[in-house]
Amino acid sequence: MISIHEKTLQDLQFSTVLETVSAICNTDIGKEKALGITPFKDEESLRIALHQTSEYVSSFQNNNAIPNHSFDAISHEIKFLAIEDSFLEVGSFRKIATLSETTNALLQYFKKFDDYYPTLYAKSSQIELTKDIIRSIDEIVDKYGEIKDNASVALLEIRKNMNLVRGKVNQSFGLAMTQYHGLGYLDDIKESFVNNRRVLAVLAMYRRKVKGSILGSSKTGSIAFIEPETTLKYSRELSNLEYEEKEEITRILKYLTNIVRPYLPLLIQYQEFLSDIDVIAAKAKYANRINGILPKITKERRVYFREAFHPILYLNNKAKKEITYPQTIEFHNESRIIVISGPNAGGKTISLKTVGLLQLMLQSGMLIPVHERSETCLFDRILTDIGDNQSIENHLSTYSYRLKNMNNFLKKCNSKTLFLIDEFGTGSDPELGGALAETFLEEFYAREAFGIITTHYSNLKILANELPFATNANMLFDEKSLEPMYKLVLGQAGSSFTFEVAQKNGIPYGLINRAKKKIEGGKVRFDKTIATLQKERSKLEKTSQNLKEEESKAREESKKMESINVKIQDKLERYQELYDANQRLIYMGQKIDDISEKYFNTKNKKDLIGEFLKMVEIENSKRKKLTPKEVKVKAAIEKVIIEEVKVKVEEIREVKKEKKRKASLEPEKPKVILKIGDRVRMKDGKSVGTIDNIEKNKATVNYGIFTSKVNVEELEFVQAK
Repeated sequence: MISIHEKTLQDLQFSTVLETVSAICNTDIGKEKALGITPFKDEESLRIALHQTSEYVSSFQNNNAIPNHSFDAISHEIKFLAIEDSFLEVGSFRKIATLSETTNALLQYFKKFDDYYPTLYAKSSQIELTKDIIRSIDEIVDKYGEIKDNASVALLEIRKNMNLVRGKVNQSFGLAMTQYHGLGYLDDIKESFVNNRRVLAVLAMYRRKVKGSILGSSKTGSIAFIEPETTLKYSRELSNLEYEEKEEITRILKYLTNIVRPYLPLLIQYQEFLSDIDVIAAKAKYANRINGILPKITKERRVYFREAFHPILYLNNKAKKEITYPQTIEFHNESRIIVISGPNAGGKTISLKTVGLLQLMLQSGMLIPVHERSETCLFDRILTDIGDNQSIENHLSTYSYRLKNMNNFLKKCNSKTLFLIDEFGTGSDPELGGALAETFLEEFYAREAFGIITTHYSNLKILANELPFATNANMLFDEKSLEPMYKLVLGQAGSSFTFEVAQKNGIPYGLINRAKKKIEGGKVRFDKTIATLQKERSKLEKTSQNLKEEESKAREESKKMESINVKIQDKLERYQELYDANQRLIYMGQKIDDISEKYFNTKNKKDLIGEFLKMVEIENSKRKKLTPKEVKVKAAIEKVIIEEVKVKVEEIREVKKEKKRKASLEPEKPKVILKIGDRVRMKDGKSVGTIDNIEKNKATVNYGIFTSKVNVEELEFVQAK
């Protein structure tokens, strides 16, 4: 049973990783789930989660992208459906239909590509695919989230009547507006809307002369908004119909809610499935950002993180366009504990945190930024003691807190534990604290736990050197500049470079010498030896790096030379072809010249023609000749194409003839002389209006909401005044 404490998650900044993953999610439910990711309790669930994320990452590289999984949460709708006799609003049904469509698309996709995504298909195959929900909703609700006219017979009739009444309202309003505008009672704006009702904009001085209901006035009081008397009865009729429509829509929504209610458990499943896919997709996108992969998970006790990056540091440095240095760390039964030493600011803590965070991410179903040949086992516990943990609430000093933490380590530490301790033994007298830390280290070693500790204590470095299955390690430093190289090297302890760093920072040489005299000679010699070894290691590292760079340059030069060689060879071949073609033409020219000269001397046409034919036959023999069968096939294809073209041309001619014949048979409609008050429409339009005025060959047509000046020839008669 895997159990990882909340403190470990805090120490390794796991929440920072989760916040980044959460921000990538498309849905609110997905974001919430991503923030709640924790290490898996059992191995089987973890392996499934890792393969799901890995499969989703693979979809970024192939042409068959996984369909969209975005959706609007239906948590509110789910609550309402659980309440008897409740009904949903029309917009909720569109959300439910979209959720069902999205889920169905994903279920069908994973079924089709089950070879590519076996674990994602296994997850999707547990969910029922049904189109009944979508079909039921689509019969009643349109794609814009509105109730369709034909949702019921009653609603269709109500809406037909509403359209008729609206037409009457507009027509009567248009006539009233024309009348009062002609009398000069209206303001320049002519009309407006008050409480969704069309009103005339009447000048205040004429408000008593306009019959109708005053619904309001302008801020200055210069305009009165009046609904004409002729429109009032139609407006009341429209209000009644709108009330009937509302009642019928409520009845339809109740009916549709009762159809959808039995599918409540399935809808809950759909939302859970899509939000899970959202989290998997976010983990996959995060893996893409950090170049995360799924390393081999081994049953053996072994951790081998090759070229491992700290994901948070990697993304931060990437944003700043700075370099992040990878680390290679290995644990196995013959090297269970690594003691990292060296000066401060060299990257010891980052190396320790990298191992812890990557192991934590992997055990939470996330891919990690390591080399593809990396591998690791799974741990039941990851214990951490990182940073200054002074507890103000419990009035504990840093050292007291750390001792309490060590006690916890001793209770839980076993062969399936990974422990990470930063600045081991600090916080007390160096001699006494170092001795206690040494004892703790021996105890962890005896329990066969894997772990990394960072320290400046010489006794711990010596102990790591003496214990057969413990290893010293150090962070490389440049021996000249004393700048960190951020590279972890296993097998050797690191010097703290105390005096060297002090000298570099301007501390007087005399003071440094006095300090050296105050400590034991053995310690100085030990630290000096370590420092010398580190300098030698740094030199070797630099030499190795330079050799690698030289080798890389040599490879690039070799590739360039190969590329140039291929190009030269290609050019030579083309020149040879050109030369051969020119030689052939020169030969033919010379031959023709010889034949011409011979004919000039002999005037023998028969010999001339014979020579020419001979030359032509020799040239033709070099050309590829089609077989009789190939000639027949070619001729047959050409014949079929010609016949098809002829048939098509004939069909087009017949269609044109038929159109001309029909046009000639249609009798011309007698022209109607249009008068004021006649109802008309544009010849190519559908809207019907009334003629208000005719001047010369221009007519003013009133469509109720607006008026338009149109050429009389373009109008079509509909109804007499």
